Amino acid sequence: MTPYAAPLDDMRLALDLAGLPDLAALPRFADATPDLIAAVLEEAGKFGAGVLAPLNAPGDHEGCRLDPDGTVRVPEGAVEAYAQFVEAGWTSLPFDPDYGGQGLPGVVGVAVTEIWQAANMAWALCPLLTTGTIEALSVHGTDEQKALYLPKLISGEWAGTMNLTESQAGSDLAALHCKAEPAPDLGEGLYRITGQKVFITHGDHEMAANICHMVLARLPDAPPGVKGISLFLVPKLLVEPDGTLGARNDVKAVSLEHKLGIHGSPTCLMAYGDEGGAIGTLVGAPHQGLACMFTMMNNARLNVGLQGVGIAERAYQQAAAFARDRIQGVDVANPKAGRVAIVRHPDIRRMLMTMRAKTEAARALTYYAAAQMDVAKADPDPAQQAKARRRQDLLVPVVKAWGSEIGFEVADLGIQIHGGTGYIEETGAAQHMRDARIARIYEGTNGIQAMDLVGRKVLRDQGAAVRELLEDMRATHAALVDAPVGLAAMAPHYGTALDDLEAATDWLLAHDGPVEAQAAATPYTLLFGVATGGWQMMRAALEVRRRLDAGDGNPAVLQAKLATAHFYADALMPATGAHRLAVTAGSDSLMAMADDWF
Repeated sequence: MTPYAAPLDDMRLALDLAGLPDLAALPRFADATPDLIAAVLEEAGKFGAGVLAPLNAPGDHEGCRLDPDGTVRVPEGAVEAYAQFVEAGWTSLPFDPDYGGQGLPGVVGVAVTEIWQAANMAWALCPLLTTGTIEALSVHGTDEQKALYLPKLISGEWAGTMNLTESQAGSDLAALHCKAEPAPDLGEGLYRITGQKVFITHGDHEMAANICHMVLARLPDAPPGVKGISLFLVPKLLVEPDGTLGARNDVKAVSLEHKLGIHGSPTCLMAYGDEGGAIGTLVGAPHQGLACMFTMMNNARLNVGLQGVGIAERAYQQAAAFARDRIQGVDVANPKAGRVAIVRHPDIRRMLMTMRAKTEAARALTYYAAAQMDVAKADPDPAQQAKARRRQDLLVPVVKAWGSEIGFEVADLGIQIHGGTGYIEETGAAQHMRDARIARIYEGTNGIQAMDLVGRKVLRDQGAAVRELLEDMRATHAALVDAPVGLAAMAPHYGTALDDLEAATDWLLAHDGPVEAQAAATPYTLLFGVATGGWQMMRAALEVRRRLDAGDGNPAVLQAKLATAHFYADALMPATGAHRLAVTAGSDSLMAMADDWF
């Protein structure tokens, strides 16, 4: 398998485009100097390449196993890697210094997380879920919960999970059965949790000293449906008031799922209360678990889109190395020159350019959305905070859905470039595709993301946030039109993509019935992704041209990025037209079949 190397040049450009220099000018992020960020990325790249990546394929082959007492054993080397991870302070980068965090912008944490996901996605799911737990507690926890749990979670000494769904519920959280009974005999504010949760990533493992489960359950007086859901923090080991660990709680993994991919990450069936009730505390107000959950889910959904970026980068690097080395066929432009590496063949180049362009676009869009979260938290101007919050709400479902679609598509193209050797496990190309597949499903399937985008983010405000975004996107188009000939050549395709997004949005607003909206949701989300990813690629092209003209940076790297942007405009941007047609086709043909015709 080709060694992984963090794409630091691409990451630094994406951070600049996302607005990191402006964030560093805010008082909250004053420590985020260019030298510090460069050092963080450099060291993260070394850790990803030197520690995590070598464990990826062996962990996939070995998998996880479950002991009779409910302890999960992770693949060899995972525990030691986690200890190094914690010792180096990687978990704490973007969090509150009052609880042991380093206070860097969240977008820096996102960039570093891309490295973990690319190097070893299965292993990296553990700290990814801990991040969601920290976010939920930071927003919704009591002062006592924050003081007791946040320092250990932020340091990485303890890990976190999300325990949301149940076997009979799937994505329909209104159907949850898990119960929470007040337990005044145990102490004030304590509850006994009973029930089972399925598909719990890293529900148990040996890497952290304790695991803090965030569990959705119903109180005895809960109203039906999602309005009756509450969120509880249930530790694997009980935590004493002074922070020391006590007895084992009544929660354990009772089985492990046998999965298509991410074999190095245990996916558990968790049982709560088999011996009387797992002890937990309420997070947030009673019956307000859905709001708390969305804090976790927003974070998780952005990071799942980031997983798509990471796995796409890993697959691209491997495919590009193979294409440069594999000698097969002759150069169609010069057949007499003899046999050449397959990187010379136009169809191989088409696949490589597609992989590269989509990965760069998804990275830039993900970093941009993450930076909007930072602005929403830290900008002193309330109007800018509000705008950033609207922007992040709009983009998160796009990042999750489009980014994870790209992760799978790029990994699939990587297998195709390898040919027959890609289909066998020894090359490692197949693992990337198997691992990438789950990202389109978990944290809300991509169909659910699409319905969220259309129903909650577009129709609810009658397209106001989309129109606000389109204004910024059209400003980039105007800059392209006024740019030198090479850049201006990209303006027509980009302008058409903006027109397609606006027209599809107008159609949705005029056909806002539930069937029409849901029928159009997925093609609309794909259109949105291609258009906003294209926006980021056009912004990148303008910035790269400026740097080339100023003699700032490696000319070869910058020219390659310009070529990638041109390919995106020429070959990928026109897809918005097809997606627009699918959106505006309506639901008649989709719903025409009788149920028993399927």
